[in-house]
Amino acid sequence: MIRSPLDATTLSEAVVNGETTAAIIAETFLQRIQAQEPDIQAFVSFDALQVRADAAQHNGRGLLAGVPVGIKDIFDTAAYPTQFYSPIYTDHQPSRDAHVVTLLRQAGALIMGKTHTTEFAYMHTGPTRNPHDLTRTPGSSSAGSAAGMAAGFFALALGTQTAGSLLKPASYCGLFAFKPSLGLVSLEGVKPLAPSFDTVGWYGQSVRDLHLVARVLIPGFVVPDIERRPLQLGFCRTSRWDQVDPDVVLALEQAVDQLRSAGHHVSDVRLPDEFAGVFDDHQLINDCEGARSLAKEFQQHRTQLSPSTLAMFERAATTTWQQESAAKARLADLAPRLSELCRPFDAMLGASCGMVAPVGLESTGPSDFIKFWGAFGWPQLNIPLRPGQAMLPVGLQMIGRFREDGRLLRTAEHVAAVLQGAIQE
Repeated sequence: MIRSPLDATTLSEAVVNGETTAAIIAETFLQRIQAQEPDIQAFVSFDALQVRADAAQHNGRGLLAGVPVGIKDIFDTAAYPTQFYSPIYTDHQPSRDAHVVTLLRQAGALIMGKTHTTEFAYMHTGPTRNPHDLTRTPGSSSAGSAAGMAAGFFALALGTQTAGSLLKPASYCGLFAFKPSLGLVSLEGVKPLAPSFDTVGWYGQSVRDLHLVARVLIPGFVVPDIERRPLQLGFCRTSRWDQVDPDVVLALEQAVDQLRSAGHHVSDVRLPDEFAGVFDDHQLINDCEGARSLAKEFQQHRTQLSPSTLAMFERAATTTWQQESAAKARLADLAPRLSELCRPFDAMLGASCGMVAPVGLESTGPSDFIKFWGAFGWPQLNIPLRPGQAMLPVGLQMIGRFREDGRLLRTAEHVAAVLQGAIQE
């Protein structure tokens, strides 16, 4: 069975209204975990007794009343170790929860455990498998959260994104996902990698679930109304469209056709040639900031770091301060130009990934179509589409302008309503 039929909004409303209890909900999800976790391996830390104890003490209140949530293992948690998929931090036990975990608990959520990540949320992959095909990767560093969601182990999950770590697993696993604007959600208690891009995000079963979590994690968050009218949407391929597989192209084109048939306007948007360098500038900045963030681990525990992380240090060591500064300056110069190009549209559309989930667990595939927009800190959202010929999920990426997160979520509600027949159930 892939995914629970009930979204988090429905579950929390049922608990608040007295139609069910947190204990009953927890038991349903625990049964799925018992049956499928040996194959999926979404959890790095899990304690069914702790989950049952928390559910038994639940007061039946809160925006997330009784909703089971998975937590990526780079968020500090007082009840579970936080190990970053690194032997350096085996059994490392924080003294308190990260700020966003505290907010989830205060809203009535049930923490189901810690989910597998890549080493320090970078490249070296963990053991988690894609529930749609156990021979395939579930995606990059938020893989455990995404795979657990897709398998029905929890109704919501926390992840992070620096390059493509949230939307890529969402695309591969057939999930809704939301990565807010840079700096909008607290990173207190979250292991940093590249602060210019690091962002907390989350998975849900619907756009309204994404909105629900935003209300919990972003104080005062408001989603504006959009008048009833045809949406103005831009479809942007970027300079790397030749990397998109035919099955993915077909799924995206069908989604665009559906939106146009529903009366919405979708226009092709071509970016000037200067934007072709964004991908490389993102990588350069990511390497340099990652090397600074993990300097202590490199200096004291070099032999316990993976080859992919060591390669990041090697690239950073050959990059000058002037080169890094120039890359950041280029992104800063391009940001207002991109905003102006996108201004006529309610949201931009594009591919989340250029392929379905690759076979094997060693490589998760490129993140180019995600990190292009993340380089500017813009909010991003994944909408799952009907599987292609390979019967695997495909993701439609939606992008909003910086700090227009509420508008993006509202637009996504309208888009998802049109594409309901294309959503992986």
